[in-house]
Amino acid sequence: MGAVALVCSSYVLHRPQSPNAAEPPLITLKVQPISSNLQSPTALAFPGNGEIWVTEQPGKIRVVKNGKLLDEPLLDLRSKMLKVNKGYEERGLLGICLHPQFKSNKKFYVFYSANTTGKFNHKDVIAEYKLSSGSDAIDPNSGRVILAQDKPDGNHDGGCIQFGRDGYLYISFGDGGGQGDKHGEIGNGQNLGNLLGKILRVDVNGTAPYSIPKSNPFAGKKDAAPEIWAYGFRNPYRFSFDKASGQLFAGDVGQDLWEEVDIVTKGGNYGWRLTEGTHCYNPDNGCDIKGITMPIAEYSHTEGVSVIGGYVYNGKQVPVLKSKYIFADWVGKMFYLQKNGNQWQRGKITFQNIPTNLKIIGFGEDPTGEVYVLTNSDTGPENENGAVYKILKN
Repeated sequence: MGAVALVCSSYVLHRPQSPNAAEPPLITLKVQPISSNLQSPTALAFPGNGEIWVTEQPGKIRVVKNGKLLDEPLLDLRSKMLKVNKGYEERGLLGICLHPQFKSNKKFYVFYSANTTGKFNHKDVIAEYKLSSGSDAIDPNSGRVILAQDKPDGNHDGGCIQFGRDGYLYISFGDGGGQGDKHGEIGNGQNLGNLLGKILRVDVNGTAPYSIPKSNPFAGKKDAAPEIWAYGFRNPYRFSFDKASGQLFAGDVGQDLWEEVDIVTKGGNYGWRLTEGTHCYNPDNGCDIKGITMPIAEYSHTEGVSVIGGYVYNGKQVPVLKSKYIFADWVGKMFYLQKNGNQWQRGKITFQNIPTNLKIIGFGEDPTGEVYVLTNSDTGPENENGAVYKILKN
Protein backbone atom coordinates (compact mmCIF):
# COMPACT_ATOMS: atom_id res chain seq x y z
CA MET A 1 0.00 0.00 0.00
CA GLY A 2 1.17 3.54 -0.68
CA ALA A 3 2.18 5.86 2.10
CA VAL A 4 -0.65 7.72 3.77
CA ALA A 5 -0.35 11.51 3.59
CA LEU A 6 -0.49 12.77 7.16
CA VAL A 7 -2.24 16.04 7.78
CA CYS A 8 -1.50 16.09 11.50
CA SER A 9 1.93 15.01 12.71
CA SER A 10 0.33 13.93 16.00
CA TYR A 11 -1.35 11.07 14.13
CA VAL A 12 1.81 9.07 13.58
CA LEU A 13 1.05 6.71 16.47
CA HIS A 14 -2.59 6.29 15.49
CA ARG A 15 -2.34 5.12 11.91
CA PRO A 16 -4.36 1.97 11.21
CA GLN A 17 -1.59 0.29 9.21
CA SER A 18 2.07 0.94 8.59
CA PRO A 19 2.78 2.20 5.07
CA ASN A 20 5.44 -0.51 4.81
CA ALA A 21 3.15 -3.35 5.90
CA ALA A 22 2.79 -6.07 3.30
CA GLU A 23 -0.67 -6.20 1.79
CA PRO A 24 -2.42 -9.50 2.53
CA PRO A 25 -2.95 -11.78 -0.47
CA LEU A 26 -5.78 -11.36 -2.95
CA ILE A 27 -8.62 -13.79 -2.23
CA THR A 28 -10.51 -15.11 -5.24
CA LEU A 29 -14.01 -16.48 -4.61
CA LYS A 30 -17.27 -17.24 -6.35
CA VAL A 31 -20.85 -16.18 -5.67
CA GLN A 32 -24.17 -17.97 -5.87
CA PRO A 33 -27.06 -15.87 -7.27
CA ILE A 34 -29.89 -15.87 -4.72
CA SER A 35 -32.35 -13.44 -6.28
CA SER A 36 -32.54 -10.80 -9.01
CA ASN A 37 -35.12 -8.32 -10.36
CA LEU A 38 -35.03 -6.36 -7.12
CA GLN A 39 -35.27 -2.59 -6.67
CA SER A 40 -32.09 -1.50 -4.89
CA PRO A 41 -31.92 -4.16 -2.14
CA THR A 42 -30.59 -2.61 1.06
CA ALA A 43 -30.76 -5.24 3.82
CA LEU A 44 -31.65 -8.87 4.58
CA ALA A 45 -33.39 -10.81 7.34
CA PHE A 46 -33.59 -14.58 7.77
CA PRO A 47 -36.84 -15.59 9.52
CA GLY A 48 -36.52 -19.33 8.79
CA ASN A 49 -38.74 -21.70 6.80
CA GLY A 50 -36.53 -21.28 3.75
CA GLU A 51 -37.25 -17.54 3.53
CA ILE A 52 -35.07 -14.49 3.08
CA TRP A 53 -36.62 -11.06 3.54
CA VAL A 54 -35.15 -8.33 1.35
CA THR A 55 -35.80 -4.62 1.87
CA GLU A 56 -36.10 -2.65 -1.36
CA GLN A 57 -35.16 1.01 -1.06
CA PRO A 58 -38.45 2.34 -2.55
CA GLY A 59 -40.37 0.69 0.29
CA LYS A 60 -41.26 -2.99 -0.13
CA ILE A 61 -40.08 -5.99 1.87
CA ARG A 62 -39.79 -8.81 -0.65
CA VAL A 63 -39.68 -12.52 0.14
CA VAL A 64 -37.33 -15.04 -1.41
CA LYS A 65 -38.71 -18.47 -0.53
CA ASN A 66 -36.71 -21.59 -1.36
CA GLY A 67 -34.82 -19.65 -4.00
CA LYS A 68 -37.84 -17.98 -5.68
CA LEU A 69 -38.73 -14.29 -5.44
CA LEU A 70 -42.42 -14.10 -4.57
CA ASP A 71 -44.61 -11.58 -6.37
CA GLU A 72 -46.46 -10.47 -3.25
CA PRO A 73 -44.37 -8.42 -0.82
CA LEU A 74 -44.35 -9.23 2.86
CA LEU A 75 -45.00 -5.56 3.60
CA ASP A 76 -45.42 -2.44 1.44
CA LEU A 77 -44.44 0.68 3.36
CA ARG A 78 -44.65 3.17 0.50
CA SER A 79 -47.82 4.80 1.87
CA LYS A 80 -45.89 5.70 5.05
CA MET A 81 -42.71 6.79 3.31
CA LEU A 82 -41.57 9.64 1.14
CA LYS A 83 -41.29 8.90 -2.56
CA VAL A 84 -37.68 8.21 -3.37
CA ASN A 85 -36.01 10.01 -6.27
CA LYS A 86 -35.25 8.19 -9.50
CA GLY A 87 -31.66 9.39 -9.56
CA TYR A 88 -29.07 9.15 -6.81
CA GLU A 89 -30.90 8.73 -3.52
CA GLU A 90 -29.84 7.89 0.05
CA ARG A 91 -33.29 7.93 1.68
CA GLY A 92 -35.77 5.07 1.63
CA LEU A 93 -36.31 1.72 3.29
CA LEU A 94 -32.78 1.14 4.55
CA GLY A 95 -32.79 -1.43 7.33
CA ILE A 96 -34.49 -4.47 8.83
CA CYS A 97 -33.77 -6.79 11.75
CA LEU A 98 -35.58 -9.53 13.63
CA HIS A 99 -36.22 -9.41 17.35
CA PRO A 100 -33.95 -11.87 19.22
CA GLN A 101 -37.11 -13.75 20.25
CA PHE A 102 -38.64 -13.54 16.78
CA LYS A 103 -39.57 -17.23 16.72
CA SER A 104 -41.92 -16.71 19.66
CA ASN A 105 -42.99 -13.05 19.48
CA LYS A 106 -42.84 -12.59 15.64
CA LYS A 107 -41.60 -9.00 16.00
CA PHE A 108 -39.27 -7.28 13.56
CA TYR A 109 -38.03 -3.73 13.00
CA VAL A 110 -37.55 -1.49 9.98
CA PHE A 111 -35.77 1.80 9.27
CA TYR A 112 -37.36 4.06 6.65
CA SER A 113 -37.53 7.69 5.54
CA ALA A 114 -40.81 9.62 5.77
CA ASN A 115 -42.11 13.10 5.07
CA THR A 116 -42.02 15.68 7.83
CA THR A 117 -42.95 19.31 8.37
CA GLY A 118 -41.12 22.55 8.91
CA LYS A 119 -37.55 23.27 7.89
CA PHE A 120 -36.44 19.65 7.74
CA ASN A 121 -35.94 17.57 4.61
CA HIS A 122 -37.48 14.38 6.04
CA LYS A 123 -37.57 12.21 9.11
CA ASP A 124 -36.13 8.73 9.57
CA VAL A 125 -38.35 6.27 11.37
CA ILE A 126 -37.66 3.04 13.25
CA ALA A 127 -40.87 1.04 13.54
CA GLU A 128 -41.88 -2.34 14.95
CA TYR A 129 -44.12 -4.79 13.08
CA LYS A 130 -45.43 -8.19 13.97
CA LEU A 131 -46.61 -11.19 11.99
CA SER A 132 -50.23 -12.04 12.63
CA SER A 133 -50.88 -14.97 14.93
CA GLY A 134 -50.90 -18.21 12.96
CA SER A 135 -50.23 -16.34 9.71
CA ASP A 136 -47.43 -14.80 7.67
CA ALA A 137 -49.61 -11.76 6.89
CA ILE A 138 -48.93 -8.29 8.27
CA ASP A 139 -51.31 -5.40 8.68
CA PRO A 140 -49.36 -2.39 7.30
CA ASN A 141 -51.23 -0.14 9.76
CA SER A 142 -50.22 -2.20 12.77
CA GLY A 143 -46.74 -0.75 12.98
CA ARG A 144 -45.55 0.86 16.20
CA VAL A 145 -43.13 3.75 15.78
CA ILE A 146 -40.19 3.27 18.12
CA LEU A 147 -38.24 6.41 17.26
CA ALA A 148 -38.43 9.19 14.64
CA GLN A 149 -35.68 11.71 13.94
CA ASP A 150 -35.95 14.80 11.73
CA LYS A 151 -33.08 15.28 9.26
CA PRO A 152 -32.07 18.67 7.80
CA ASP A 153 -30.86 17.18 4.48
CA GLY A 154 -31.59 14.17 2.32
CA ASN A 155 -28.28 12.40 2.74
CA HIS A 156 -26.18 10.85 5.53
CA ASP A 157 -29.09 8.92 6.98
CA GLY A 158 -27.24 6.02 8.54
CA GLY A 159 -29.98 3.44 8.25
CA CYS A 160 -28.71 0.34 10.03
CA ILE A 161 -30.52 -1.44 12.86
CA GLN A 162 -29.20 -4.52 14.65
CA PHE A 163 -29.71 -6.25 17.97
CA GLY A 164 -26.65 -6.85 20.12
CA ARG A 165 -25.93 -9.82 22.32
CA ASP A 166 -27.34 -7.75 25.19
CA GLY A 167 -30.80 -7.82 23.61
CA TYR A 168 -30.82 -4.06 22.98
CA LEU A 169 -31.53 -2.42 19.64
CA TYR A 170 -28.66 -0.45 18.08
CA ILE A 171 -29.45 2.27 15.50
CA SER A 172 -27.18 4.34 13.26
CA PHE A 173 -27.89 7.94 12.28
CA GLY A 174 -25.71 10.08 10.04
CA ASP A 175 -24.81 13.68 10.81
CA GLY A 176 -27.91 15.12 9.15
CA GLY A 177 -26.47 15.67 5.69
CA GLY A 178 -24.97 18.44 3.68
CA GLN A 179 -21.22 18.98 3.37
CA GLY A 180 -18.83 19.03 6.30
CA ASP A 181 -21.42 18.69 9.10
CA LYS A 182 -22.05 22.43 9.18
CA HIS A 183 -24.64 22.10 11.92
CA GLY A 184 -24.08 24.39 14.88
CA GLU A 185 -20.74 25.40 16.34
CA ILE A 186 -19.22 21.91 16.55
CA GLY A 187 -21.34 19.87 14.12
CA ASN A 188 -23.92 17.24 14.98
CA GLY A 189 -21.34 14.46 15.17
CA GLN A 190 -19.68 16.06 18.21
CA ASN A 191 -22.87 17.41 19.76
CA LEU A 192 -24.01 15.06 22.51
CA GLY A 193 -27.27 16.98 22.76
CA ASN A 194 -28.81 15.33 19.68
CA LEU A 195 -29.00 11.91 18.01
CA LEU A 196 -27.37 12.77 14.68
CA GLY A 197 -23.92 11.42 13.84
CA LYS A 198 -24.38 8.69 16.45
CA ILE A 199 -24.92 5.00 17.07
CA LEU A 200 -27.73 4.59 19.60
CA ARG A 201 -28.76 1.82 21.98
CA VAL A 202 -32.33 1.45 23.25
CA ASP A 203 -34.46 -1.17 24.97
CA VAL A 204 -37.60 -1.99 22.99
CA ASN A 205 -38.80 -4.62 25.47
CA GLY A 206 -39.82 -2.32 28.28
CA THR A 207 -41.82 0.87 28.47
CA ALA A 208 -43.21 1.99 25.09
CA PRO A 209 -41.92 3.19 22.76
CA TYR A 210 -38.52 2.38 24.28
CA SER A 211 -36.53 2.77 27.47
CA ILE A 212 -32.91 3.71 28.13
CA PRO A 213 -30.57 0.95 29.33
CA LYS A 214 -29.08 2.09 32.64
CA SER A 215 -25.62 1.13 31.40
CA ASN A 216 -25.74 3.53 28.42
CA PRO A 217 -22.69 5.81 28.69
CA PHE A 218 -24.63 9.09 28.80
CA ALA A 219 -27.70 7.94 30.73
CA GLY A 220 -28.52 10.49 33.41
CA LYS A 221 -25.88 12.97 32.25
CA LYS A 222 -26.83 16.60 31.75
CA ASP A 223 -27.01 17.97 28.20
CA ALA A 224 -26.47 14.55 26.61
CA ALA A 225 -28.99 12.36 24.81
CA PRO A 226 -29.24 9.16 26.87
CA GLU A 227 -29.81 7.01 23.78
CA ILE A 228 -26.24 7.55 22.56
CA TRP A 229 -23.90 4.55 22.59
CA ALA A 230 -21.08 6.17 20.57
CA TYR A 231 -20.63 9.41 18.61
CA GLY A 232 -18.50 11.33 16.14
CA PHE A 233 -19.75 9.66 12.95
CA ARG A 234 -20.43 11.17 9.55
CA ASN A 235 -22.55 8.42 8.01
CA PRO A 236 -22.32 4.98 9.65
CA TYR A 237 -24.45 3.47 6.90
CA ARG A 238 -23.74 -0.16 7.87
CA PHE A 239 -22.58 -1.79 11.10
CA SER A 240 -22.66 -5.34 12.40
CA PHE A 241 -21.78 -7.51 15.37
CA ASP A 242 -19.15 -10.24 15.16
CA LYS A 243 -20.95 -13.45 16.18
CA ALA A 244 -17.75 -14.77 17.79
CA SER A 245 -16.47 -11.77 19.76
CA GLY A 246 -19.56 -9.58 20.01
CA GLN A 247 -17.54 -6.59 18.75
CA LEU A 248 -19.39 -3.90 16.80
CA PHE A 249 -17.79 -3.08 13.42
CA ALA A 250 -18.95 0.00 11.48
CA GLY A 251 -18.14 1.47 8.10
CA ASP A 252 -18.28 5.27 8.34
CA VAL A 253 -18.63 6.99 4.96
CA GLY A 254 -16.12 9.80 4.51
CA GLN A 255 -16.32 13.32 3.12
CA ASP A 256 -13.65 14.30 0.60
CA LEU A 257 -10.64 12.04 1.00
CA TRP A 258 -10.94 9.09 3.39
CA GLU A 259 -13.17 6.09 4.13
CA GLU A 260 -12.89 4.31 7.48
CA VAL A 261 -13.78 1.17 9.40
CA ASP A 262 -14.23 1.40 13.18
CA ILE A 263 -14.62 -0.99 16.07
CA VAL A 264 -17.26 0.81 18.11
CA THR A 265 -17.13 0.73 21.89
CA LYS A 266 -19.25 2.19 24.67
CA GLY A 267 -19.02 5.98 24.83
CA GLY A 268 -16.42 6.21 22.09
CA ASN A 269 -15.82 9.39 20.07
CA TYR A 270 -14.92 8.54 16.46
CA GLY A 271 -13.80 11.99 15.48
CA TRP A 272 -16.10 13.52 12.87
CA ARG A 273 -16.07 16.48 12.09
CA LEU A 274 -12.72 17.06 13.75
CA THR A 275 -11.25 14.16 11.80
CA GLU A 276 -11.89 12.27 8.58
CA GLY A 277 -10.26 8.88 8.97
CA THR A 278 -7.01 9.56 10.87
CA HIS A 279 -6.66 13.05 9.38
CA CYS A 280 -7.69 16.50 10.52
CA TYR A 281 -10.80 17.82 8.79
CA ASN A 282 -12.18 20.78 10.75
CA PRO A 283 -9.83 22.44 11.54
CA ASP A 284 -7.73 21.15 8.66
CA ASN A 285 -4.60 21.03 10.80
CA GLY A 286 -3.74 21.03 14.48
CA CYS A 287 -6.99 19.33 15.50
CA ASP A 288 -7.23 18.08 19.07
CA ILE A 289 -7.38 14.28 18.92
CA LYS A 290 -7.36 13.72 22.67
CA GLY A 291 -10.06 11.17 23.49
CA ILE A 292 -10.77 10.24 19.87
CA THR A 293 -10.84 6.56 18.92
CA MET A 294 -9.07 6.09 15.60
CA PRO A 295 -10.35 3.74 12.90
CA ILE A 296 -8.86 0.26 12.55
CA ALA A 297 -8.54 0.84 8.79
CA GLU A 298 -8.87 3.60 6.22
CA TYR A 299 -8.46 3.99 2.47
CA SER A 300 -8.37 7.03 0.24
CA HIS A 301 -10.68 8.18 -2.51
CA THR A 302 -8.16 6.98 -5.05
CA GLU A 303 -9.67 3.52 -4.32
CA GLY A 304 -13.34 4.24 -3.67
CA VAL A 305 -15.93 6.79 -2.61
CA SER A 306 -18.25 5.26 0.04
CA VAL A 307 -17.42 2.44 2.40
CA ILE A 308 -20.10 -0.25 2.77
CA GLY A 309 -19.71 -1.99 6.11
CA GLY A 310 -20.07 -5.77 6.15
CA TYR A 311 -19.54 -8.70 8.53
CA VAL A 312 -16.86 -10.71 10.25
CA TYR A 313 -17.08 -14.11 8.58
CA ASN A 314 -18.12 -16.87 10.97
CA GLY A 315 -19.48 -19.38 8.48
CA LYS A 316 -18.07 -22.76 7.44
CA GLN A 317 -18.43 -22.77 3.65
CA VAL A 318 -15.52 -20.38 2.93
CA PRO A 319 -12.67 -21.29 5.32
CA VAL A 320 -10.25 -18.73 3.83
CA LEU A 321 -12.50 -15.94 5.18
CA LYS A 322 -12.68 -17.25 8.74
CA SER A 323 -12.51 -14.40 11.28
CA LYS A 324 -11.89 -11.80 8.56
CA TYR A 325 -14.02 -8.66 8.35
CA ILE A 326 -15.63 -8.54 4.89
CA PHE A 327 -16.65 -5.14 3.52
CA ALA A 328 -16.76 -3.14 0.28
CA ASP A 329 -16.90 0.19 -1.43
CA TRP A 330 -20.00 1.34 -3.27
CA VAL A 331 -18.10 1.44 -6.57
CA GLY A 332 -17.93 -2.38 -6.50
CA LYS A 333 -14.62 -3.16 -4.81
CA MET A 334 -14.50 -5.88 -2.15
CA PHE A 335 -12.06 -5.92 0.78
CA TYR A 336 -11.25 -7.82 3.93
CA LEU A 337 -9.47 -6.96 7.17
CA GLN A 338 -7.40 -9.47 9.11
CA LYS A 339 -5.81 -8.80 12.46
CA ASN A 340 -2.03 -8.98 12.70
CA GLY A 341 -0.82 -8.20 16.20
CA ASN A 342 -2.30 -4.83 17.16
CA GLN A 343 -3.06 -3.81 13.58
CA TRP A 344 -5.65 -4.72 11.00
CA GLN A 345 -4.33 -5.38 7.50
CA ARG A 346 -6.52 -4.79 4.46
CA GLY A 347 -6.63 -7.19 1.54
CA LYS A 348 -8.74 -7.45 -1.60
CA ILE A 349 -11.39 -9.92 -2.70
CA THR A 350 -12.41 -10.66 -6.26
CA PHE A 351 -15.31 -12.76 -7.53
CA GLN A 352 -14.95 -14.92 -10.62
CA ASN A 353 -18.60 -15.11 -11.67
CA ILE A 354 -20.35 -11.82 -10.95
CA PRO A 355 -21.37 -9.13 -13.48
CA THR A 356 -18.96 -6.23 -13.78
CA ASN A 357 -19.64 -2.59 -12.87
CA LEU A 358 -22.11 -3.37 -10.08
CA LYS A 359 -22.70 -1.02 -7.17
CA ILE A 360 -22.46 -2.75 -3.79
CA ILE A 361 -25.10 -1.36 -1.45
CA GLY A 362 -25.22 -3.77 1.44
CA PHE A 363 -24.46 -7.12 3.03
CA GLY A 364 -26.38 -9.79 4.88
CA GLU A 365 -25.50 -12.61 7.27
CA ASP A 366 -27.58 -15.75 7.75
CA PRO A 367 -27.91 -17.67 11.04
CA THR A 368 -25.03 -20.00 10.08
CA GLY A 369 -22.64 -17.07 9.52
CA GLU A 370 -22.61 -17.16 5.72
CA VAL A 371 -22.36 -13.72 4.07
CA TYR A 372 -24.39 -12.23 1.22
CA VAL A 373 -23.71 -9.26 -1.06
CA LEU A 374 -26.47 -6.84 -2.20
CA THR A 375 -25.96 -5.07 -5.51
CA ASN A 376 -27.52 -2.65 -7.96
CA SER A 377 -26.57 -1.94 -11.58
CA ASP A 378 -27.30 1.79 -11.31
CA THR A 379 -26.90 4.72 -8.95
CA GLY A 380 -30.62 5.04 -8.26
CA PRO A 381 -33.40 2.78 -6.95
CA GLU A 382 -35.80 3.05 -9.90
CA ASN A 383 -34.56 0.00 -11.83
CA GLU A 384 -35.24 -3.66 -11.11
CA ASN A 385 -31.67 -4.79 -11.66
CA GLY A 386 -30.82 -5.29 -8.01
CA ALA A 387 -29.58 -8.69 -6.90
CA VAL A 388 -28.51 -10.75 -3.91
CA TYR A 389 -25.49 -13.08 -4.04
CA LYS A 390 -24.14 -15.57 -1.51
CA ILE A 391 -20.35 -15.71 -1.13
CA LEU A 392 -18.87 -19.17 -1.87
CA LYS A 393 -15.38 -20.61 -1.94
CA ASN A 394 -13.59 -20.78 -5.27
